[in-house]
Amino acid sequence: MVQRRIPKARDLAPLLQFKRPELDGRKRRLDAAYTIEDLRRIAKRRTPKAPFDYTDGAAEGELSLARARQAFKDIEFHPAILRDVSAVDTSTTILGGESALPFGIAPTGFTRMMQTEGEIAGAGAACAAGIPYSLSTMGTSSIEDVAAANPGGRNWFQLYMWKDRDRSMALVERAAKAGFDTLLVTVDVPVGGARLRDSRNGMTIPPSLTLKTVLNAAPRAEWWFDFLTTEPLAFASLDRWSGTVAQLLDTMFDPTVDFDDLRWIAEQWPGKIVVKGIQTIEDARRVAEIGVDGIVLSNHGGRQLDRAPIPFRLLPQVARELGDAYEIILDTGIMNGADIVAAVAMGADFTLIGRAYLYGLMAGGRQGVDRAIEILRGEIERTMKLLGAPSLADLGPEHVTQLQRLVPVDGVGARV
Repeated sequence: MVQRRIPKARDLAPLLQFKRPELDGRKRRLDAAYTIEDLRRIAKRRTPKAPFDYTDGAAEGELSLARARQAFKDIEFHPAILRDVSAVDTSTTILGGESALPFGIAPTGFTRMMQTEGEIAGAGAACAAGIPYSLSTMGTSSIEDVAAANPGGRNWFQLYMWKDRDRSMALVERAAKAGFDTLLVTVDVPVGGARLRDSRNGMTIPPSLTLKTVLNAAPRAEWWFDFLTTEPLAFASLDRWSGTVAQLLDTMFDPTVDFDDLRWIAEQWPGKIVVKGIQTIEDARRVAEIGVDGIVLSNHGGRQLDRAPIPFRLLPQVARELGDAYEIILDTGIMNGADIVAAVAMGADFTLIGRAYLYGLMAGGRQGVDRAIEILRGEIERTMKLLGAPSLADLGPEHVTQLQRLVPVDGVGARV
């Protein structure tokens, strides 16, 4: 028989631990986010549909994005036991400089449209975390303001080649003068992808006040208050655009850019140069022959060609092809620190996060970006410890198996 008794006050006291209420609403909701997906859900509640869908969406049926994310889910880790992982080193060297973590912030356009702090929040968070920050040609903060927000850190500039080439290269010159150390030349946007969410939402740059947007704004008053009471959106490329983003890309971007143009751009830039948007082994080989410092395996976050190759699937083949002579960066589909660890194990030197940091930005401005980085850092450290890898250099293909889901039929149509 169980013997029962009346509990005494001194027995109950250790069990009655009341948490002090957090009065700061922003901090309270960010503290309750434990994953990037949690930040995404908060961002969706707080951001009007058009800018949220611009961030969250991809091209056409959004298969490229879904497949990229699924590829990270379709892995099996192989942990090594009885290793001293009391401390792990997440730092690395990329493109001639240090990074405290194996990821940086990817270039994103129209960032102040997602949340008014925009690129300055991203650059400041990158500075605090000791990781690189990338500014897009289509950014909504100036090159000089981003440099001021990340004064002791590493800034990279992403270049789209416009039809007005003098204007494009003027931006490159400004970036070099401001101390940006790396140029990311994006090569997968001869035309804009069919981003159907933007078309269905009637998305304009900046967002227009229609009856539909006004109704959608009701539960998102803070976003609209910030949007209407802070400095109007300003772009390196235009003051206002009444069409969709895809139409803007079609109007401005130069579809004639070729490998000779890439050589010419490389001659103009004094620092490191990386080609972003590589999706085949053949193209990886060709740009390497030009003498660039690295490549970014990327399908533009699934926002250009739907059904494009999955960068993470392509990674092992490209790593074998290029060896150690060129640095390989990977983006698209990263939503967890374990994704980053898997990419490094399979041959990536570095990764870039886009949506993952933007979800944090929309969820809580600069504090939200800090939280996104904190979440990823924790996931990276925990995954490395569980794998028995005390440093990034200890990670290798033996730690990861890519499980098959989409396999070419008899290799027909496969690019090499």
